[in-house]
Amino acid sequence: MTTPLAPQGLPAHLVGFVGALRKRGIPVGPSETVDAGQVVAVLDLLDRDVLRAGLAAALLRRPTHRPTFDGLFDLWFPAAIGARSVDSDELELPRDAKGELDLEAIREMLANLLIDDSAEAALLASQLVEQLGQYQSANGPSFSAYQTLRDLKPEELLQKILQGLLQRSGAGKDDPDGDVASEVARRTAAQRIADFRTMVEVETRRRSAERLGKERVAKYGVPKQADEVDFLRASDAELALLRRSVTTLARLLATRLAARRRRARHGEIDLRKTLRKSMSTGGVPIDLVTRKPRPGRPELVILCDVSGSVAGFSHFTLLLVNALREQFSRVRIFAFIDSADEVTRFFDPNADFAKAMWRIMNEADVIRYDGHSDYGSAFGVFLDKFVGTVTGRTSVLVLGDARNNYRDPNLAAVRALVSVSKHAHWLNPEPRNQWGSGDSAADEYAEVIDMHECRSAKQLTAVVAGLLPV
Repeated sequence: MTTPLAPQGLPAHLVGFVGALRKRGIPVGPSETVDAGQVVAVLDLLDRDVLRAGLAAALLRRPTHRPTFDGLFDLWFPAAIGARSVDSDELELPRDAKGELDLEAIREMLANLLIDDSAEAALLASQLVEQLGQYQSANGPSFSAYQTLRDLKPEELLQKILQGLLQRSGAGKDDPDGDVASEVARRTAAQRIADFRTMVEVETRRRSAERLGKERVAKYGVPKQADEVDFLRASDAELALLRRSVTTLARLLATRLAARRRRARHGEIDLRKTLRKSMSTGGVPIDLVTRKPRPGRPELVILCDVSGSVAGFSHFTLLLVNALREQFSRVRIFAFIDSADEVTRFFDPNADFAKAMWRIMNEADVIRYDGHSDYGSAFGVFLDKFVGTVTGRTSVLVLGDARNNYRDPNLAAVRALVSVSKHAHWLNPEPRNQWGSGDSAADEYAEVIDMHECRSAKQLTAVVAGLLPV
């Protein structure tokens, strides 16, 4: 493996790699860095897989950090420099009579390599990036994974790879385990195609990093950690990962709350009793008398926009709040789009949240007109039908992006909620600089209710930790 090292050599290169991990939010301390140095000293640097595993074991504390680590590792410890040389005639890309690449023959070669699960698929990926993915930009040659895969269309090879795997396994129609073998083969074929796409993307990042610099490519080409992904831009896979992390976040918030309660255990100073006690010391208040703290668990009312634009954000926030139910004496959940309805019954402690969200859209009265978000109408319906749910002991939490489709925001209804409740907060998944742009009424609502930017799970955790009762 040929690696572009820092001018100070491999130790400085490793420190730079550790610094890149820290910039992406992965906590790596001095002790882990020393352990990584010892790993590098004893492992074979020519074996990238062993080096990757060794550094991951030394530097990472959580398995959720691994995708980000792998992306940065590929940039700091690339498989090669420049275009890879071809060592085998079998990997020579086939061409037609005009000397142009024969895509059908290349697709046939790719299918055979994936059927065999051959390591040469990585070399083929690198050659295809060089031949198909290269284009001329204003700053010189650049590389595109999309352009590489656009004409190749590896997804269309699924059936061919599937048939090849079934032939290798010997599974037939008369085989009693044929259905199981077919399903295994189908998943294997899909996974190998996905792995090849990953090879192309990794190779594209490697070549781009040589031209633009690995630090720059790391900013946009390396996967973010789950808690840093924007709710409004998250893919289904990223949202699934976020949902799996809810329990960990809830445990973290509960720990923070316990620490806050320990710090507040003495309560406020009781001035009257302190002055009375100071009479024995000539009026000097040497011993302070504090009131016994009486932390009450408030009621929580959640008003949640369940329209498609913010469904992922609302879903995750409801999961998090549900995991923290014990911090409140009572939790009531109301969903809305252009009307509002109580949906608490769908969210018992053991509820399937996917099913609960489905029931909201099909059983709850959240749509009155056209199904487009209308915050003003929803707040009005809430006050008309459920005005008694908000009292002086109630904390109100509104979840939504405040995109009101240019309709009346009904600020009077929001003022009424804020004036009656003990606390009222609005969690908005949009960037603050977009509040008030287009059909957003966020800037108007922010003048009436405390609005917080919650674009990612990391931001949401910090905000919710500050809003939890003491």
